[in-house]
Amino acid sequence: MDTKNRQALIRQRAQTDGKVIATTLADELGVAVQTIRRDLRALCTDGLLERTHGGAVLPSGVSNIGYGDRRALNRDVKIRIARRTAQLIPDNASLFLNIGTTSEAVAHALHAHRNLMVVTNNLNVANILAQNPGCDVVVAGGSLRRSDGGLVGDLAAIAIDRFKVDFAVIGTSAIDLSGDLLDFDPEEVRVSQQVIKAARATILVADSSKFTRKAPVKVASLAQVAHFITDRIPSEALINQCADWSTSVAFV
Repeated sequence: MDTKNRQALIRQRAQTDGKVIATTLADELGVAVQTIRRDLRALCTDGLLERTHGGAVLPSGVSNIGYGDRRALNRDVKIRIARRTAQLIPDNASLFLNIGTTSEAVAHALHAHRNLMVVTNNLNVANILAQNPGCDVVVAGGSLRRSDGGLVGDLAAIAIDRFKVDFAVIGTSAIDLSGDLLDFDPEEVRVSQQVIKAARATILVADSSKFTRKAPVKVASLAQVAHFITDRIPSEALINQCADWSTSVAFV
């Protein structure tokens, strides 16, 4: 494996696990530990990782990783989360789907549903659902974020304020171990907060990699979520808090 592909794999592993260990990577990739350490130094110099004793972690972030990278990250887990989420949503329901690659997976998982009204500020979701004759799709207008097809800002929030939907299906960029849901763009956060207010029940869809990431803007708390669909929660204390908050947690 050449240097470029090896470093790409190291980045992907860090995004999945939150950290990488040099000796573990060396064993898995069949190279010398010194080779991995050189890779880690290069990735840290480029600002893609931060060195720790024996390895590296994702950097403390104030900006999100690229949308294409997010699509590929934990793809199988996102599909399982989406299928479980679709089971919670009956036919003849109204719902909101926000920006995010897991929300896109949920849109695909709703392909067999009928008589749904779906409001979204995600052009990718709208295009997916346009293939389902059983869905009426309403696009909440706003400022287009070209990087991911999201519609954000005051216009989107005002449009959402006109609705009261059965379910809000939301993703998030990061989850603090206190239970706070975090994101990067204040304009998107404003819309997500309005979505939660406009829903009778909120479903959070997020894989466990979100627990190893950081983001600077608070969206809401798990206490405001009725259902949390994920693959793993790293803290028993947080699982107990979810029970105290009456947040139903489902693992896939």
